[in-house]
Amino acid sequence: MRTVKLLFVSLLAGAGVVFAAGAPELAIVSAAFGNGGAIPAEYTCEGRNVPPPLRWSGVSPKARSLVLIVDDPDAPDPRAPKMTWVHWVLYNLPPKADGLEGEKLPAGTKTGRNSWRRAAWGGPCPPIGRHRYFFKLYALDTRLRFDGVPDKNAVLDAMRGHVLQKAELVGTYEKRTAR
Repeated sequence: MRTVKLLFVSLLAGAGVVFAAGAPELAIVSAAFGNGGAIPAEYTCEGRNVPPPLRWSGVSPKARSLVLIVDDPDAPDPRAPKMTWVHWVLYNLPPKADGLEGEKLPAGTKTGRNSWRRAAWGGPCPPIGRHRYFFKLYALDTRLRFDGVPDKNAVLDAMRGHVLQKAELVGTYEKRTAR
């Protein structure tokens, strides 16, 4: 068991994940859906297409910023996924923030480019089947700087070696109507 634990920690360290000793457990939740539960249509292309309410806790006192990435690894078809579709990229969220409500972002928060090539929320709108949506929250020991509007990959590259904590919330959605 000890070997497995050391291997896991080594893999995380190799991926640039750094864990601060004694850091609290980072957690992310939504009042709109539970972990693994269905995202209500209101937050999708079939509704108001606004971000669901999110709350988090346990941010390390060493955090200088937060990053939130929302993506769907089941695109276009969960039975034969070919890509990960990015719905939202937020960075430099203030570590004192404890959540998001709608499209109003805390002061200083920056928005990266999603797969629609927009710096905005793009709600779930799967072409076929029930997709999973991963809301990944990271606490960083730095603030990120970019020339222009970064995409998910640029944000992940800039985060390398600066991640103090990570939390994840997963929601699912299947369209009710054909488009």
